Amino acid sequence: MTTLAMNPCPCGYAGDPRQRCQCTPDQVQRYRGRISGPLLDRIDLGIEVPRVPLGELGAPPGPQDEDSATVRARVIKARHHGLMRAGRANAEISARELERDCALGPAERRWYDSALERLGLSARAYHRTLRVARTIADLDGGAGLLDRSHLAEALMYRRF
Repeated sequence: MTTLAMNPCPCGYAGDPRQRCQCTPDQVQRYRGRISGPLLDRIDLGIEVPRVPLGELGAPPGPQDEDSATVRARVIKARHHGLMRAGRANAEISARELERDCALGPAERRWYDSALERLGLSARAYHRTLRVARTIADLDGGAGLLDRSHLAEALMYRRF
């Protein structure tokens, strides 16, 4: 797995609630435009990580927070689902195996196709997003069919 990181803008403060961004919209667009579309197309998960307020660093976890051991156990179980189903990790299944392992009902297929069209995503993004949705379903307990919530969450991670 490869991890990439970048600032939201040249000064690094776009979207920061405590520090004002000094960049013009044109500067931000040029900065983000330096990453090519074909490279972005190969990134499966894109998330924004805001600055953590100093008061929250070292604070005890809240009732909704999972500890690392719990998350690790869920990931191991989800990975096991994928290995038992296809003999390999979800990221490594072929396009043919995707059609088998990422079965969509007719309503989900129409919704997914419409979403891909609206977002202007490529064939590569179609397959990569299905793999992510399959992983989300496995983390969710290993549902056989992908539902709209799995697809929507996977598509949400493609917004860069």
